[in-house]
Amino acid sequence: MTGLWRGPERTEHLVLPGVLTSEEAAATVAGILAAQREDGAIPWFRGHHLDPWDHTEAAMALDAAGEHDAAARAYAWLAAHQNADGSWYAAYDDGDAQRVTDRGRETNFCAYIAVGVWHHYLATGDDAFIDRMWPAVYAAVEFVLGLQQPGGQIGWKREEDGTAVNDALLTGSSSIHQALRCALAIAEQREEPQPDWELAVGALRHAIQRHPERFLDKNRYSMDWYYPILAGALTGPEAKARIEADWDRFVVPGLGVRCIVPNPWVTGGESCELALALWVMGESDRALEILQSIQHLRAPDGMYWTGYVFEGERAIWPEELTTWTAGSLLLAVAALGGDEATTAVFGGERLPMGLDPDCC
Repeated sequence: MTGLWRGPERTEHLVLPGVLTSEEAAATVAGILAAQREDGAIPWFRGHHLDPWDHTEAAMALDAAGEHDAAARAYAWLAAHQNADGSWYAAYDDGDAQRVTDRGRETNFCAYIAVGVWHHYLATGDDAFIDRMWPAVYAAVEFVLGLQQPGGQIGWKREEDGTAVNDALLTGSSSIHQALRCALAIAEQREEPQPDWELAVGALRHAIQRHPERFLDKNRYSMDWYYPILAGALTGPEAKARIEADWDRFVVPGLGVRCIVPNPWVTGGESCELALALWVMGESDRALEILQSIQHLRAPDGMYWTGYVFEGERAIWPEELTTWTAGSLLLAVAALGGDEATTAVFGGERLPMGLDPDCC
C-alpha cells in the first residue's frame, strides 16, 4: 500500500446521498491506494494487469479525492515507461513495466494521458508538473494522430509489429476527442499553440457527429451510446435525443447499465460513465439515480465489483474488484458534487473546441 487512509475528513466533498458517505468514500480511496504499486502503477487489482487508460482513470479519482501525491506518482510511471514512438503497450502484468502481456498500442489508451495531466494540473495548479509531463503528452498525441484517417476518425491501434489497424471505434475515438481537447488546453497553458491538433479534433468531432459509417458497428455496446456525449463531441438536443432513443435498451431500473445487449449483465463502470454523461447534459437527477442503482456492486471493503448477472443464475461476475470501477464512481460523484477540476475536464470548461473542417 503506497498511501494511507487519512480519514473521512479528506473525503467530505465526495458525499452523495444514497451513494457515498464520507466514511464510505474514504474506504474506496483507500482501496485504490492499496492497489497502487510503490512505483506509481495502478493495475486493475494486485496480480492483474495495468492498461494505461484505466491507470489514468484511477489516478484522476485519486486527485478528485485530494490524494495528489499518489496521483503524481501514477503520472510519473507513465512518463518513465513511454515507448520511443509516444505510445504505451496495452497491458502490463501487475503494472510491472518489464512484464508486457499485450504489445498492441491502442490509440485511445495512449491519448488519455492528456485528460489526466490536465485534470491533475487543474486540481493542484502545479506548473512544474505540467512542464515535466508536456513531452509525454506531446509524444502521445503525435502517436495517436499518426493513425487519424482522411475522414477524421482515429484508427484503433498499431499491432506489435507496427502494422496500423485503421478501423475506428466510436467509443475510442470519442475518448480521443476529449483527450485532444485537454492536450490543446495544456498547449494553450504553455503558450505553445498546436494548429494541427486543432484541425485534427475538429475533423474528429465532425466524423463522430455526422458520419457513423466511418466507425465499426458496435452499437450493441452501451459505451457507443453515451460516449460521444461524455466526451463532449455531441451536445444539446442531439445528445438528448441520442440518450432517449436507447434508454430502455441499456438501462435496467434499479440495477444499472448493461455493458452489451441483449446480455443480462450490468456493470459499474458503464453505469458511472453514463451518470457522468447525464451530468454533462445537465441531468443531475437522473445521474444520481443511476449511481444509487449500483450500490449492490459495493463490497464491504469499499471497492466495487465489475458487474452483476441479473437473470438465470444471478451472480456477481466476474469476481473482481477493480480500481477503475471505483475510480469511475468517485469521478462521477466528484462531478455531481461540483469538484472544480473534475467539472472542468468533463464539463468542457476551458477546453478548446478545435477547428471545424472545411469538408463535409
